[in-house]
Amino acid sequence: MIRLDDVTFRHEDMRMRFDAEFPAASLTAVIGPSGGGKSTLLNLIAGFEMPESGRVLIGGRDVTALPPDQRPVSMIFQDNNVFAHLDLWQNVALGISPSLKPDAEQRSRVDAALTEVGLGALMHRKPGEVSGGERQRVAVARALVRDRPALLLDEPFAALGPAMRKDMLELVKTMQRSRKLTVVMVTHQPEDALTAATHTAYLESGRVLALRPTAELFAARDLPGLRAYLGDWRSSGL
Repeated sequence: MIRLDDVTFRHEDMRMRFDAEFPAASLTAVIGPSGGGKSTLLNLIAGFEMPESGRVLIGGRDVTALPPDQRPVSMIFQDNNVFAHLDLWQNVALGISPSLKPDAEQRSRVDAALTEVGLGALMHRKPGEVSGGERQRVAVARALVRDRPALLLDEPFAALGPAMRKDMLELVKTMQRSRKLTVVMVTHQPEDALTAATHTAYLESGRVLALRPTAELFAARDLPGLRAYLGDWRSSGL
């Protein structure tokens, strides 16, 4: 479980207030207009931003004062942060051995993570020798080897084409279920939520206005902002 307990944060002229609970072992998509605070919400959970007030709890533990590296969280960004001079295996190993001197148990974890994301046969290739989707799989594998109970995704598949993006969402969904991770995923694509998310949160102007099971949220008639945000997409019947 990830809980934002009356967390406040000011960015320029916007005062944000987040009070929401993301269920344990769920995959929650976060949707809403640009500039509404979606990435800030993830940064507050991860510890890259510090709240003015309120608490951040993960698994019932107050982590508000902890730096990012001490929080039980992994995060994947749109920029996959792979290093061109390292092969895929080394890029994943950085997740648990920044010195690239993993012990036998860590090496086994890296091998297993690469196999789990479908890169076992490509592990010794350089990032420039594989596709954009495969580079994003490296980022997913790096999160796997860190073995943290919470995973945050900030539009990591936005630059991928529809088919590849769907494949990556299916991979994350499978990983979330098998490892019982608590996943929070920011996306600008409503279909991403319908494809992968057990729950969806609608965020607007620095507030989580609703967090419900995905089908229930998309059927909601009590959220005018959501209806306006979805617009023609919603009326298309997708």
